[in-house]
Amino acid sequence: MNATLQKFGDPETRLKIFNQWVVLLRPQQITLGSLVIVCKENVSAFSELSAESFLELREVAKYVEGVLARAFSYEKINYLMLMMVDPDVHFHVIPRYSGHKLFAEQEFLDHGWPGPPNFKQANTTGSELNQLILSHLKSH
Repeated sequence: MNATLQKFGDPETRLKIFNQWVVLLRPQQITLGSLVIVCKENVSAFSELSAESFLELREVAKYVEGVLARAFSYEKINYLMLMMVDPDVHFHVIPRYSGHKLFAEQEFLDHGWPGPPNFKQANTTGSELNQLILSHLKSH
């Protein structure tokens, strides 16, 4: 397990594992259903990915977009490869909403809409609510 997978709580936050990638629920929910896609390869630059990882990334994106659409009906989706703190190749996946979303009796806002996602203003969740979100995603 690489450091980025560990930081984002794998395996407790794992939504799905692929051959080269792992999809995790992002512990800080920027918007409802925020995820992280982490490469399992030991690489720290996008250009260092193997051909297999690049090919599989299409399958991962189709899966992520499908499950988020079915679970939360997002309006737009942002994939961000920031890699400023966590060294391994990974993407933050932020589903975008023009209005509030209600889940488990909690209101979730997209504080950055219609601009870039606001990483400094995440929705407040705890481990119990995050597990409910993860279970909901897994059921879709």
